[in-house]
Order: sequence, then structure tokens, then C-alpha cells
Amino acid sequence: MPPRTAPAATSTPPRKVPLRKLLRAASVACGVQFGWALQLSLLTPYVQELGIPHAFASLVWLCGPLSGLLVQPLVGHLSDRIGPAASPLGRRRPFIAAGAACIAAAVLTVGFSADLGRLFGDDVTPGSTRLGAICVYLVGFWLLDVGNNGTQGPCRAFLADLTENDPRRTRIANAYFSLFMALGNILGYATGAYSGWYSIFPFTVTESCGISCANLKSAFLLDIIVLVITTYTTVTSVQEPQTFGSDEAQNPGAEQEAFLWELFGSLRYFTLPIWMVLIVTALTWMAWFPFTLFDTDWMGREIYRGSPDNPGETQRYHDGVRMGSFGLMLNSVVLGFTSVVLEKLCRKWGAGLVWGVSNILMTLCFLAMLVITYVAKNMDYPSSGAPPTGIVVASLVVFTILGAPLAITYSIPYAMAASRVENLGLGQGLAMGILNLAIVIPQVIVSLGSGPWDQLFGGGNAPAFAVAAGASFIGGLVAILGLPRARIASSSSRRRGGTHR
Repeated sequence: MPPRTAPAATSTPPRKVPLRKLLRAASVACGVQFGWALQLSLLTPYVQELGIPHAFASLVWLCGPLSGLLVQPLVGHLSDRIGPAASPLGRRRPFIAAGAACIAAAVLTVGFSADLGRLFGDDVTPGSTRLGAICVYLVGFWLLDVGNNGTQGPCRAFLADLTENDPRRTRIANAYFSLFMALGNILGYATGAYSGWYSIFPFTVTESCGISCANLKSAFLLDIIVLVITTYTTVTSVQEPQTFGSDEAQNPGAEQEAFLWELFGSLRYFTLPIWMVLIVTALTWMAWFPFTLFDTDWMGREIYRGSPDNPGETQRYHDGVRMGSFGLMLNSVVLGFTSVVLEKLCRKWGAGLVWGVSNILMTLCFLAMLVITYVAKNMDYPSSGAPPTGIVVASLVVFTILGAPLAITYSIPYAMAASRVENLGLGQGLAMGILNLAIVIPQVIVSLGSGPWDQLFGGGNAPAFAVAAGASFIGGLVAILGLPRARIASSSSRRRGGTHR
């Protein structure tokens, strides 16, 4: 690369990164989301198979939000502070690579937790609680969420750096990221829905790890392969820009400021539009988290009337989990399609209105799940125990429709936060960390409350979905009223000289 001087960097506008390179830069989302999809579709049933009661399954998922509270803001802060010459990979890509390596180590730990628990003396009798495997699993699960948070935050900031605070290109870059998340979801849920991986990787079946466990282990091995390929594609996609609109690495005073003080101290500079973005993000994720916790479990329990604890109902439960994974795969197809057309929707109607309408659609879907639960509970099933086709189809339709608002959740909040926080002079890494607080704090609340809430109303997953419906409805109203179309359009036009809404 030819040497550059500081005056040239500040006086000559940087060339825009081609969209094809932005596409490659976002590809790591596929590998990360592959593993996340496996988490969502397979790990809640697997946790209960290890002996953790359903009421406490949500507490296991508390690992992710707690790690996200600190890891993503801290990683974003550190990546903002790295100078252009500190690493040959720049300031974002080392964290992306390190996060991917952490994910690979974590999925191996989770996948082999039953085998490692056996070494610690676990009783592998069906129905017994495997304390050793649970401890290993929790370590791996925590590490997995640390890796996820450590990868996605810098990658979002990387895309924001490459788009130079151009609102339209920022939305396109985040739509690319959402598209690769959809692809990762499709691969992950398709992998989770297939029950024959153990026959392709026969070494995964052991005395302590039966067929369902071996399928999980094999799926994670596939995830590592995809993760390595996509991480390499992202890291080698494009050279990071050497100058930034708000480069704190060149501000000695900012370097001396304590991380937590800067993180929470920056909140006092936030304008009302930024607070609106954070509030809608928090309400949206308060709605999504119950679904991501219990989607396949709901299909196994409420629709297929199975149970991971009762040997006579285990098969029906796993059939339901696989059908739920298939529904989530359909969900991801819609997610990918919506990501492609999302920029056109935002230009036509405004990002705030699109976001608000998508949350109202979420409300209708969660209410539909409550209705389906009630109908299934009061319906006579055939002697075989298989649910009626109409109930299964209705459930799959709801899963599929939810792909559209999920694409919007994966894209619009990040694009809006990137453009608005950048104007305050904060680094993109810190901006993504602040947005992540609005995501993980609601998840902590749901994780702590969903178990007792479910038990208060007789168990099952319906109470959590009722909370999701209420949160998404309020979030939709706030987005429509607090992020009006005209305000977004004028803000974008001012930033781009009135040439684009």
C-alpha cells in the first residue's frame, strides 16, 4: 500500500467501498448465525435432557445477556481505541477473528459436554441429572455468547466505518449483514431439523451421548467449518479505512477516560431520537427473547404434547423440536427476502414506520401462537399422538411470517444508531455497545422472570408469549409515534445534502 500523509488523508475524500466488498465484509454473520441458530433450535431441549427443569431453562440463557452487558461495549470501546498502525488487520478485524476463534472453542465445549461430564463421574442413566455435563455446558455456553458478542459488535462497527456515515449505504450494509444472518439461520435450522448427522459422523455417538446429543455435536462440527470460511472472507474482504469521522484513537484525552464512565457518561449527550431508538430496541427484544427461548420447545410441548423428561413422550417432543427447526428455516427464507427489499421499503415509507409496523405484525403473530396453544390444548389428538395437520401448518405459518419483522430487527436499529450516534462524535464500536445494552437488559429481565411467570400461570410457554405480544405492541406504537417518517427523511436529507431521503 503506498504511503499516505496526514494532510492528504484529511483533505482528500476517501473512495467509497464498492457494495460487493461490503457484501463480503458482512459474510461473517453467516458463520456466527449458523451457531446461533443451532443454539436456538437445539440447546433448550438439550439443557432439559441434561436434567435442568423447564422452569430454569431461561436462567441458563441468562449467560448471554450478562456477557453482552459487558463484552460487546468493552470490545467496541477497545476497537475504537486501536490506532491505524497498531495491527496489520486494522482495529476491527482482530476482534472479529478473535471472537470467531472463541465461538469455535465454545461449540466444541458445548458439543462434548456430555462426554466431559462422564469423565467427571456423571450418571448417564436416562432421566438423571448430569451435574458435570451441566457445569461444562454452562462454561461453553457462556464462552459461546462471549464469542458472539465479541464478533458481531466489531463487525457492525466495521460496516459503519466502511460506509462513512452515509445513511443509505449504512442501511444497505446492515441489510447485507441481515441477509447473511438469514443464510446462517437457514443452514443452522436445516441442520437442526435433520436427525441423521450421527450416521455421517458415527464417532459422535458414545455411551454418554445418545443420538439426539450426537446430532447436536455433529451440527456444531459443521458450524466450525462454515465459521472458518466466512471469517476468512470478512477479514480479507477490504482494507479498513485509516481515518475516521471520530477517531478517538487520536484523542489522548479520550484514551484516559475510564471505559464504564465513558459508556454511561455518554448517555447524557443523547438526543431524543437516539433515546427513541434505544426504547424501541429494548421493547422489541423484550418481545423477541421469549420466542427465541421457547420456539422449538413450544412446538415440542404444546403442539406435539411431548416432554424431554418422560421417556414415553420423548420421541414426540423431539419430533416437535425438529418441526420447529423446520419452521425457523422457513422463517429465515422470509428474513433473507425481506433483507433484500428492506432499503426500498425504508425509502418509500421511512425507517421508523417500517419498524413500527413490523412490531405490530410481531404482536399479531404472538397472539396467534396463544390462540394455537389454546386450540391444541382443547383438541382431541389421534391415537397415534401426532398433532392434527391444521395445527402444525398454522404453527409453521406463524414461524414463517415472523421472518419479516426479524429482518427489520436485525437491520434498522443498527443503521439508525450508527448514523445518529456518529453525529455525537462517539466511535462506532461504542455506539454498537450502547445499542447492545438496550438489547441485553430486556433479555436479563425476561430470563429472570419467565420461569416464575410461567409457573405462576401453570407452566408452559404461553405466559411468556403473552408478555412478548404486549412488549412488541408498545414498541410498535413508540416507533410509529416517536420515529415519524418526516423526521427521518429530513435528517437523512440534511446529512446528504438533500439528495436522498
